[in-house]
Amino acid sequence: MAQQERATRTRAAVIDAAAAEFDAHGYEGTSLAMISKTAGLSMGAVTFHFASKSALADTVQEEGRRRTQAALKRATNHSAAALETAMRVTVELTGLLEREPLVRAAVRLVRERPGSDVWSDIWLPSVRELLEEAHEQGHLHSDAQPADVVLLAEMLTAGAEVYLRTRLGSGARFDSASASLERAWQLALDGIAPARPLADPASG
Repeated sequence: MAQQERATRTRAAVIDAAAAEFDAHGYEGTSLAMISKTAGLSMGAVTFHFASKSALADTVQEEGRRRTQAALKRATNHSAAALETAMRVTVELTGLLEREPLVRAAVRLVRERPGSDVWSDIWLPSVRELLEEAHEQGHLHSDAQPADVVLLAEMLTAGAEVYLRTRLGSGARFDSASASLERAWQLALDGIAPARPLADPASG
């Protein structure tokens, strides 16, 4: 039993090290030697669990998918209105990206490895369904088509990832990406242009 537990811990350490390297350097910029060094394990210990960098990348992507699905379930597992829930999904996923290098690594690997599923395919269908429901309930402006709001949700979430990538490695303090996304959503809901002032009768 102790040997099995040790093997499980070693495998987890390899996956975490791989995620850190893939997140920082991408697929092409990462080697098994780098992963071995980051994990503090011999190359033999790494290849005992994963025969190749490709196999490790597959595992990181699959674990990233699993954690994303869990976050999606958390965000939708309540009785809030559909529009609020759609927003909550994007905020929850942004928080996930902020907290977990493994998820950021999975998202980066999806972009860099041909044939990989798109990360947004995991959660965007749920957001689309929620926004269509919000539209049917009359909770969207009459000029706001669900497809356009879905695109807004996708672009805001993608922008949050870029925001994180440009700041996490800088060492500088920065605002929480999920909190910033909530504020961006509020701006979108409230509108950023002031209401047109009434004409001054004296000027007519």
